[in-house]
Amino acid sequence: MRKTMTFLVAVLFLASGVGFAQTTSSTQQEIQQLKQMMQKLQQRLQQLEQETKANAQKAAAATQKAAIATQQAAAAKNEATKNKKKAWRAQQHLWKLERKAGLDRINFSGDFRFEAHTINADIPSHYDGMMLQNLLVNSMFYMGANGMPPTSIGQMNNFIANNYGKYQYFSNNLTFNQLKQAMGKFPPQLQQQLFGMFLPATHVNGYKADNDIMYTNRLRLFMDAKVAKNVSFHGRLAMYKVWGNSNIVQLFNGQPNTMYFDGNTVSVPGSDILRVERAFFTWKDIAGLPIYISIGRRPSTGGPPLNLRQAEPRGGTPMGTLIDFQFDGVTFGWHPTAHQAFRVCYGVGYESGYGDAEVLKQPADRLRDATFFGFNFDLYNSDTMLIQTTVARAADVTDGFGGLVVMPNNPVTGAPIGAPIVMRFVPSADLGNIDIGGVLVQRKDGPFNWFVNYNWMNSDPKDATTPFGGLFCDPFEKPKSQSGDMIYVGGRYNFNDGDDMVGVEYNHGSKYWFNFTPAQDDIIAPKTNTRGDVWEAYFIHKIARKFLLKLDYINYDYHYSGSGWHMGTPKRLDSNPILGFPTYKSADMWTLSMTARF
Repeated sequence: MRKTMTFLVAVLFLASGVGFAQTTSSTQQEIQQLKQMMQKLQQRLQQLEQETKANAQKAAAATQKAAIATQQAAAAKNEATKNKKKAWRAQQHLWKLERKAGLDRINFSGDFRFEAHTINADIPSHYDGMMLQNLLVNSMFYMGANGMPPTSIGQMNNFIANNYGKYQYFSNNLTFNQLKQAMGKFPPQLQQQLFGMFLPATHVNGYKADNDIMYTNRLRLFMDAKVAKNVSFHGRLAMYKVWGNSNIVQLFNGQPNTMYFDGNTVSVPGSDILRVERAFFTWKDIAGLPIYISIGRRPSTGGPPLNLRQAEPRGGTPMGTLIDFQFDGVTFGWHPTAHQAFRVCYGVGYESGYGDAEVLKQPADRLRDATFFGFNFDLYNSDTMLIQTTVARAADVTDGFGGLVVMPNNPVTGAPIGAPIVMRFVPSADLGNIDIGGVLVQRKDGPFNWFVNYNWMNSDPKDATTPFGGLFCDPFEKPKSQSGDMIYVGGRYNFNDGDDMVGVEYNHGSKYWFNFTPAQDDIIAPKTNTRGDVWEAYFIHKIARKFLLKLDYINYDYHYSGSGWHMGTPKRLDSNPILGFPTYKSADMWTLSMTARF
C-alpha cells in the first residue's frame, strides 16, 4: 500500500512539472492523459486492496485449518493412547481369566487384620473352689484313717506328710462318684464344721488382671468355585495368633476361650497354622424348585447382627447371638419368595464314637453324640431390612466337648498339677438338653443402621453332675430346669459417603443366660454370653475402599459367675462367692485395629 501511494505522489509531482515547463497547445491533452492514468491507478489501488484483503482471509483460513489439523492430530494421539491402555487392560483381564482357569476355576480373596489391645480387668474377692475341694478330699483321707475330723488344717497336713504314700494311692484312685457319695454322707453339722475351718484359708482378695498391650494377627483366605450350573463350593482358611505366642493349647483359666476344641479352633488366638474354618458345597434349585441342600463345615460364625460392628456383610446363617460355633452339619433350605428363606439345620458338636476308645466301654457307659437341630427363618431379607428368627435344641449336651487343654488343677481332687501338661479332654457325662431361640429386627434407614434382638434359653437337665458341675448347677447339687434371656440393641451412623462410621451397642444377660458362642471374636470373652451388662462404642474409618482403621472400646460389667458355661451355679460376684476358677468382675478393653481386604 505504501509503495502505491509513493508512486501516485511521484506521478502528480511530474505532472505539475510538465505543466509549468510547457505552454503549448498539447498541455490540455497531456492533462487529460494524466487524469486517465490516475483513474487507472485508483482502480489498480482498489484492486490491490481487494487482493490484500482476500490474501488476509486466505491466510486466516489457512491458520484456522492448521489449528484444526493440530487438534485432530492431538485427538488422534489421545485416542491411540486410550486404545493402547484398553488393549493393555484387556490383556491383563485375559491373563487373569487364563490364570483362573489354570487354578481350576477357584476364586480367592481374603483379609488380614492387625489389632492392639489394652485390657484393664478386676477379679473379685472370692473363695478358691479348687483349694476348698482339695482340703475336703484331704479331710476324707484323714477321717478314713482316724475315724474323726481334723481339728486344724495343720494337723491334717502333718498327717498326710507322714503317710504320703497312702495318700497318693488314695487320691490317684479317687473318682468323682466316690467323692460325691462321700460328700452326701457328711452330716450338715460336720459340713458346717469343715467349711468353717477351711473357708478362711481359701479366701482370695480381689486383684487386678491388666494387660498393658497385646498384639494379634489374623489372616483369612476365602475361596469359592462353580462346580456345576447349580452347585457351588465355598471355603475359608484362617490363622489367628498373638504376637510372641504360637501355642495351640492355652493354660485353662476358667474362661471358655482357653479350651481348644472343634468349635473354636481358628476363632480365638492360637498358632500360626492355617486351618479350615469353613468348607461346604451348596446344591440349589433341586428339580427346578426353590430348594437347596448344603453340607460340610458350616458358615455358622459371624451371623447377624454381629457383622455390623465389623463393617462386614452377613458372615453366618444363624443368629450370631445364639450360635457362633464352628461345627459340621447340613442345611435344607427353601425360598418361598425372593425375600424369604426357611432353613432346617442339623449339626454335630461332639462325636462320641470316634477317638475316645468307645470300644473299651460297655454299651451302658457310652455317651450319645451331642447334636444341634433347629430352624432358621428369614421372615424378610432385603438390602435395607432383615427380620430373622432362630429356634434350636442342643441335645445330649456333654460336660464340655472333646479337645485339648492344660489344666492347672486336678478337677476331682482340686490338687495343683505340678507341670503344665497338655491333656486330651474327654467328656464324661450326658447332662441333658438346652433349647435356645431368638428374634432379630435389623434395618438400614438412610445413613443409620440399627437392630433390636431378644434371645431366650431353657435347660432340660438329666440327673447327672461332673467335677465341673451339672447343667447350671454345682457338682454336689441336683440339677433343675433353668431359663435365661438376653437383650441386645445397637446402631451405627455412616457419614462421609460411608467412609466413616460411629456405632454404639448394649447387651444384658440374666443370671442363667447361656448361648453357644465360643467362636465369637472378643479377646477377653464373647460379649454376648455375659451375665451382666456390656457397652461397646467404636469408630471405623475407610483409609481406602479395602483398608479400614477401627478404634473400639468395650466395657464388661459381670453380675454373675459362669458366663459362657452351661455347668455350675451362677453366683453373685459381689458376695465373696466360692469360685472353681477366678472370673472377671469387670473389664475394659481398648482396641486399635487395621484391616486390609483383598
